[in-house]
Amino acid sequence: MSRTPLLFGLPALCFALITWQVVAGGPLVSLDERLSGSLVHPSRSSELLADLGSVQVAVPVLALALLLVALRNHATGLDRWWLPPAAAAVLMALVPAVIVPLKELVSRPGPPVMGPGTGFYPSGHTATAAVAYGAATVLLLPLLRTAGARGALLCVCAALNTGVAFGLVRRGYHWPLDVVASWCLCAVLLSCLWLLVSRSTRRSSARTPSLRSGPS
Repeated sequence: MSRTPLLFGLPALCFALITWQVVAGGPLVSLDERLSGSLVHPSRSSELLADLGSVQVAVPVLALALLLVALRNHATGLDRWWLPPAAAAVLMALVPAVIVPLKELVSRPGPPVMGPGTGFYPSGHTATAAVAYGAATVLLLPLLRTAGARGALLCVCAALNTGVAFGLVRRGYHWPLDVVASWCLCAVLLSCLWLLVSRSTRRSSARTPSLRSGPS
């Protein structure tokens, strides 16, 4: 059974459910606000964690990964070596194009510590971190030869995104549901990139002659 519907369908469904609850002021919103009230405790450390999701920090990390992957793919003679890095760059550019209209459409007020104003749903910092660190991970995974290295990279990616989420909620920049909704939305975007990279890798492997069997 194909996992593709699960990759796209489940996070998309969760995002739709959360958005409906936020717009309608449903029970999840009341729970979200109570949870936020118990978690918010502004500090310098929470600000620093939240800043890991800023464009100034996250995007250069992705740019470095794009450069490394492009150089490696080109050096190994990969067909359409430029496609995975280009797709990741386009994905990163799509983040504000998707998040900003949603912020305007939903117009959710922020936590009390943020004062008056709207446009907090979904979280832009969360989306920036998820796509930047997530796309870098998706591109770099095929280059790593051992399961330990791949596991370490996945752990670093998870730690960075968890840190950003914790910092945003702890500092009071966002409600928890703002963060979770961005994760759901970005899971759909990153699934598209993962499918493209995996298919590109399979095509390249299929066209590489085996050293055991010789040329066909």
